[in-house]
Amino acid sequence: MEPHLASAPQNPTPALVEGSPVAVVGAGAAGMIAALALAGEGLDVALIGPPRRRDARTTALMDGSVRALDALGVWPRLAGRGSAQKVSPLRVMRLVDDTHRLWRAPEVSFEAGELGLPAFAWNVENEPLLTALEASVAAAPRITRVEASVTAVSDAADAATLALDDGRSLVAALVVAADGRDSPCRAAAGIGLRARDYPQVAVTATLSHDRPHRDISTEFHTPTGPFTLVPLPGNRTSIVCVVAPKDAEALMALDEAGFSREMERRAHSLLGKMRLDGRRGAFPLGSRTAERFASGRIFLLGEAAHIIPPIGAQGLNLGIRDAATLAELAGQARRAGHDIAGADVATAYERRRTADVESRSLAVDLFNRSLLTDFLPVQGVRGLGLWALGRSATLRRLVMREGVGPSRDVPPLMRAAASGLTSGTNNVA
Repeated sequence: MEPHLASAPQNPTPALVEGSPVAVVGAGAAGMIAALALAGEGLDVALIGPPRRRDARTTALMDGSVRALDALGVWPRLAGRGSAQKVSPLRVMRLVDDTHRLWRAPEVSFEAGELGLPAFAWNVENEPLLTALEASVAAAPRITRVEASVTAVSDAADAATLALDDGRSLVAALVVAADGRDSPCRAAAGIGLRARDYPQVAVTATLSHDRPHRDISTEFHTPTGPFTLVPLPGNRTSIVCVVAPKDAEALMALDEAGFSREMERRAHSLLGKMRLDGRRGAFPLGSRTAERFASGRIFLLGEAAHIIPPIGAQGLNLGIRDAATLAELAGQARRAGHDIAGADVATAYERRRTADVESRSLAVDLFNRSLLTDFLPVQGVRGLGLWALGRSATLRRLVMREGVGPSRDVPPLMRAAASGLTSGTNNVA
């Protein structure tokens, strides 16, 4: 059944009918993944959003996220045999204390092979990822792409009505709000945010360099936050440089050559001479978590539900787990003949996603604050913890396993058997 689009009535009185579609609001990466996952559960989906703008950022996709994209048919478009090299494996994570403080933590390296994985994550630029997602959405018979913006959402007991900026309206049984950090759907649902801001700015960029990165991500811990080098295909690296606001202004004011030299200096020339390869970005650091993840027929997903600083590569991976969890619950409800946005679905979604999001947010917050503080006991605890990780293989594997993704309550989509694309036999190994 295709979504019903009609001219918006003056006093809409929507009625829920069997097979009413899901409306996914927001056509970014999280929204497209949610649409594919829900369509895979046999639901008809309207994917609503204006044409997207170019995205110069990069994303690290954890093992579970890759499994989900593989199951949805997206991953072969990115990393299939014979395709251009678009993804780069992150096989080793190296942590280096660059604080120059009295108590310095020992260097620690984590290897994906210790978990039996070919890589902790696969790094991809957002443009190829979004292009692959768009192609998969276009090929999905249960998804109708609606190029419009939502201007209003009316939630009722039996259905929700969405008014579009082209004068049409859409009636849906379930509204998936994947419409970003300033989510109009979240506002329409009356859901507030818990906010935490940090005195830091993340400067991001992609650089090319002379020496190979060898699939190693190096994270230098500095007094202002982490400086992270994330491998990309070829001799290219994505950097996240967390600094004080005044330092961020100075970095953004440098010309390309000066910026490249400064990144090389901060990287201790680990990758040789570095050259800026694309645009720079600067983002104030903070976290935002919705007070609830569902209200009525409106379910929050991705940045509409949670925003976490770009530390530990949790952002889109959390959004993919949102999508996989909601698809699982809505699919179960559909097969049982129940309301796909009923109270039992909302309760289960709230419970499962709250535990994951809050634990990840807390871990990132504690780690970040441990770098910013000058309190010696805290520095000592951080150093002792890293020393223990370096000494204990059991503890190291436990931390690595949780870092890659939760080991409990994992949606079936993210447990899907991986194809050869993630077995270490593919063309990007």
